[in-house]
Amino acid sequence: MTVLADGAVSRNIEFGDCARRGRQGTQMGTAGSIPVADDRLVRLEGWLVAELGLAVRSLEAIANDASFRRYFRVHSARKTWIAMDAPPAHEDCEPFVRVAKLLRQAGVNAPVVLAREPAQGFLLLSDLGRESYLDAVARIDAEPLFRDAIDALIRWQAASEPGRLPSYSRELLQTELDLFPDWYLARHLELELSATERDEWREIRARLIDSALAQPAVYVHRDYMVRNLMVCEPNPGVIDFQDAVYGPVTYDVVSLLRDAFISWEPALEARWLRYYRTRARLEGIPIPADDEELERALDWMGLQRHLKVIGIFARLYYRDGKPEYLAEVPRFFGYVRQTAARYPELGALRALLSALQRRQQPGKPMPCGL
Repeated sequence: MTVLADGAVSRNIEFGDCARRGRQGTQMGTAGSIPVADDRLVRLEGWLVAELGLAVRSLEAIANDASFRRYFRVHSARKTWIAMDAPPAHEDCEPFVRVAKLLRQAGVNAPVVLAREPAQGFLLLSDLGRESYLDAVARIDAEPLFRDAIDALIRWQAASEPGRLPSYSRELLQTELDLFPDWYLARHLELELSATERDEWREIRARLIDSALAQPAVYVHRDYMVRNLMVCEPNPGVIDFQDAVYGPVTYDVVSLLRDAFISWEPALEARWLRYYRTRARLEGIPIPADDEELERALDWMGLQRHLKVIGIFARLYYRDGKPEYLAEVPRFFGYVRQTAARYPELGALRALLSALQRRQQPGKPMPCGL
């Protein structure tokens, strides 16, 4: 059963270029390791053509994210859309639909969900364009892009209401942090923590979680970074938001400023943080009134995220066969090193990483010098 954007159920609908009915000859594009055709892709095409009545000329595979979801640009004679393939055994489309609605209600340019087929895990979305911030900053000035991104983030946070999204709970924060010892240390580096090191890790984990939970809570995109921001009008388009939660106010801004895929000069980061701080206070976002307190909360929130992401990237390699993410791990250890050196309370983290550095396995260097 196909559900349309207004909640109705239909087999044939108009999306602007759907005059021809029935199955069209569709070219299935490829990207990376995506096969020319597979069972789910055939079913997706059938849904688009037979159920929605789209005059599909081709399906172009586009970059996938760090999940089981796949995305295809749907081409007709005059228009394009984005089709999401989210296998129900692994992914649930409903959080995407729910968060897209919240973002748009907040005045943020998220894709419009035009139609969905929950039983098969298919969504048809509006197309926010081809150029991400990650691509754009290589050719144009990042300043106006980041101001737009911060303005959009402020609108998202200002719309926050408790109870609309899952809470960023102590249990979730702990599960995320434990990806670091479980997947990066144990699986990738083949290092087992000693009893002393386990105690140090528990102390680090507790400090970071307590800091996160002490912050005021707002809507959190949870991956608000240049790869998930699209250059479009209105700018930016925001994608990959299905894991959004209600949690620490500094999470999204530190994700933007200390990115997984690009590093910024300290002066730029400081300037954008000042802009966020000014806009947040003008709009009543509940950030700390003291600048040093805000910076500490942001640093410690970033540390939780960076340790988590190091573990996620190792898991993507070993569990999901996606090796490309591990190349970004040194950037994250750079963030970890800078933050740990700044705060005496993080001495246990410095001690732990120094001990692990000394006894790492040959041939698997840990990219940090703590």
